[in-house]
Amino acid sequence: MPFVPLRGLYAGHRPLRAVPLALALAALVAVAGCAAGPAASHPDPSAGVGPTSTTTGGSAGDGAAYPVSVDNCGFEVTVEAPPERVVTIKSSTTEMLLALGLGDRIVGAAFLDGPVPDDLADAAADLPVVSDRAPGPEAVLTLEPDLVYAGWESSFSTESAGERGALADLGVASYVSPSACKTAGYQPDPLTFDDVFAEIEEAGRVFGAPDAAADLVTQQRAALAQITPDPRGLTALWYSSGADVPYVGAGIGAPQMIMDAVGLDNIAGDVHDTWTAFGFEQVVEEDPDVIVLVDAEWNTAESKIALLEANPATARLTAVRTGRYLVVPFAATEAGVRNVDAAQDLADQLAHLEVAP
Repeated sequence: MPFVPLRGLYAGHRPLRAVPLALALAALVAVAGCAAGPAASHPDPSAGVGPTSTTTGGSAGDGAAYPVSVDNCGFEVTVEAPPERVVTIKSSTTEMLLALGLGDRIVGAAFLDGPVPDDLADAAADLPVVSDRAPGPEAVLTLEPDLVYAGWESSFSTESAGERGALADLGVASYVSPSACKTAGYQPDPLTFDDVFAEIEEAGRVFGAPDAAADLVTQQRAALAQITPDPRGLTALWYSSGADVPYVGAGIGAPQMIMDAVGLDNIAGDVHDTWTAFGFEQVVEEDPDVIVLVDAEWNTAESKIALLEANPATARLTAVRTGRYLVVPFAATEAGVRNVDAAQDLADQLAHLEVAP
């Protein structure tokens, strides 16, 4: 099916202003149906895992240089100037821009996982939240973005913000948090704090705030260095959701990274995934010393405690009988600027947790 690119219709950095929304949406559907998007280049496995980027061109604010090109989850992204109109999807991306002092670039934030942390509350005071879930292509294009910044690859689909190649053909760049890449050779395996810091620095280059990113990484490295892992060798379950079968933090994602930092031995750590289903029978067999509860508005820590205490099998767990619970907000459980703070908070909770010998 032939397709006539629309780029010739665009001018400057506001392509959608030159094309009626209906035409843009029609093009988006057409591209999604008959084109695979720009060719993806995968790195040589021997070269290591993680995003690669090249920077060339002149300066543009905060020490930034453009154009910036990054290999983002196997999709080549090039930005010619700092994106001025950004749609963010998920808390991890929204809070990244807020932490870099770029909240005024956000023209629409969607699919937020909860309130922003206190230190970002002022920056988020006028945050334009446009959807509680992932927005559709029409909602995205109506905002006339230069770039869509997503915390999950799945946000770029015909049912959500639109496929990446189709958006590119409409002059809209796309960028996924590198830690969320799922393709072999791109997914961090395992995720480390160095990966998180590299992601902050890459976001700084893409969005034109490398100095702010460098300062943030310096602060976070210093805070991470102050965390002393708990010496007691405690085992733990990272319980996110699930009533019949718990959905838990596994061995290569942010939960494992945070538990390693605070000295907890993850009972699901042998599962080679970021998250996994982990039956209550397995939990009872392992009988973890503590349970880390993910607190979300739609699935609170309190609701999970009630479930554990009501189930005759889990009610016998040592952690349940003794109330050894640690709590972490959902938005801090995905890779991003909140991970160090989450580790600090869990370490503080652990320090006050009495565990009989």
